[in-house]
Amino acid sequence: MSKASKDSYQQNYDKLQQIAQTLSQADNIDIDELVPMVDEATRAYTLCQSRIEAVESALNKRLDKTENK
Repeated sequence: MSKASKDSYQQNYDKLQQIAQTLSQADNIDIDELVPMVDEATRAYTLCQSRIEAVESALNKRLDKTENK
């Protein structure tokens, strides 16, 4: 998988939704699958949060430039 697709906000958000759905619909969760699932969710969440912060920073810089004109 390329870096661009690995870091894609949408792909990681979709992964979080998939994991949440799997956990919420499971009557019995295989304990051996739980830790890898949580690790994957944590990675996806961290990447999504990073992208949100980057976009927020870029927008704030643009807004600051607009306000200072």
